[in-house]
Amino acid sequence: MSERSAVVRISGSQYRVHEDDVVRVPLLSEEVGSTVEFPEVLLLVDDQTRVGTPIVEGASVKAEVLDHGRDKKIIVFKKKRRQDYRKKQGHRQSFTELKITAIEG
Repeated sequence: MSERSAVVRISGSQYRVHEDDVVRVPLLSEEVGSTVEFPEVLLLVDDQTRVGTPIVEGASVKAEVLDHGRDKKIIVFKKKRRQDYRKKQGHRQSFTELKITAIEG
């Protein structure tokens, strides 16, 4: 049996996932330990490849919420030369860590 994989849309972004993968997605409002189902599967690969128009009918991806956290800080620095303008700003993106438990379809 071939390994199942899928391209799924989560929070407006597309992720290529396999079963038992751990992925980081933008922060979701789900509790840690709960299971989440994503019905927007754009591509499903098992014995055959199915491409959705725009989504594959009857397919879904189930995942377990492992953790919530924040990424490393990035520095946003803006400067205009000869204008005495400098602006320094930091940003930390919040994320949810998911473990893909099942790809159904």
